[in-house]
Amino acid sequence: MNIGSSPQIGQIVRILKGKDAGEAAVVIAVVDSRFVYIADGDKRKFDAPKKKNIQHLELIPFISSEIVNSLEETGRVTNGKLRFAVMKYGKPAGKSANEKGD
Repeated sequence: MNIGSSPQIGQIVRILKGKDAGEAAVVIAVVDSRFVYIADGDKRKFDAPKKKNIQHLELIPFISSEIVNSLEETGRVTNGKLRFAVMKYGKPAGKSANEKGD
């Protein structure tokens, strides 16, 4: 499976364009070859996902199996799981307020 070419459900992405640029989110639905729906469980809830052009996203080679399993089992995923997946992958670059220097 080539993870780099097309987004997968449950995949972590970094937003490159728009007001959320630099933030991480999770792909919760793939519309077609150009668009996906993303949510982060925080500003972007599961019930109000953002439709994004995949050209405006950086695909991170990490897929959250918890999110995939939850969507397969129930057709939805909790905002808490989305937040956890985004947090586990890592904070947005350069935006972490509690970053400590060496």
